[in-house]
Amino acid sequence: MDDVFRALADPSRRRLLDSLNARDGQTLRELCAGLDMARQSVSKHLAVLEEANLVTTVRRGREKLHFLNAVPINAIAERWINRYDRHRAGALADLKTALEERPMDQDVVYTTYIRTTPERLWQALTDPAWTRRYWGVELESDWREGSAVTWTYKGVTMADPEQVVVASEPHRRLAYTWHSITPEFAELVGLSPEGREEMAKEARSTVSFEIEQAGELVKLTVVHGGFEPGSSIREGVGQGWPEIVSSLKTLLETGEPLPSSDH
Repeated sequence: MDDVFRALADPSRRRLLDSLNARDGQTLRELCAGLDMARQSVSKHLAVLEEANLVTTVRRGREKLHFLNAVPINAIAERWINRYDRHRAGALADLKTALEERPMDQDVVYTTYIRTTPERLWQALTDPAWTRRYWGVELESDWREGSAVTWTYKGVTMADPEQVVVASEPHRRLAYTWHSITPEFAELVGLSPEGREEMAKEARSTVSFEIEQAGELVKLTVVHGGFEPGSSIREGVGQGWPEIVSSLKTLLETGEPLPSSDH
């Protein structure tokens, strides 16, 4: 947490976060063009933000794209905010909200570092007994490419031929298409018939989990993409992933997920 607070203390680094909050997924060249800072200064500030896990990067061909990462802010809010008066924690809560509000046609990208092993993390991503604890969702599959993935949430089961595993490299990478917006799910979460119809018309998105050993820790990068402009599903998952990832990390490191994990 100290790294996060130190990174946020510098106004230039806050300007970089503001720039990414306005338009996520920028290259270094784009960030330099939008800010009155030399390329070397921007690179140094980005390195500090990456070290604090407030910025994560994804390579697309030859380009290196920079994304805001709300997970550390979410963790601070979840674990610390109730220890302080609300008016003292207001700025932190506002920042958390800002980090989670992204343009609706862009990928959701979050990174966290977990004190665990790739094998345990893989189990936590694929074993329904584990996913239920930190996510509230049971995922059933044999986790082979092309295999179906069945979702069960609060007694409602979602199965569809297009809910499939896209990539599966045990302990390294997992990707699958997002669940169907069924009438039963819509009723459970309080979606209107119009809202459900709007979501059901959207192209199916895909979430991927990249697992990398990072010294004594394991780096997990979650990328959820394939959204249409103005996607309602994008809005929902953008708000949910920070809590899910934080709860997963807490479960693996402490044995208990974050409280009130009603995703």
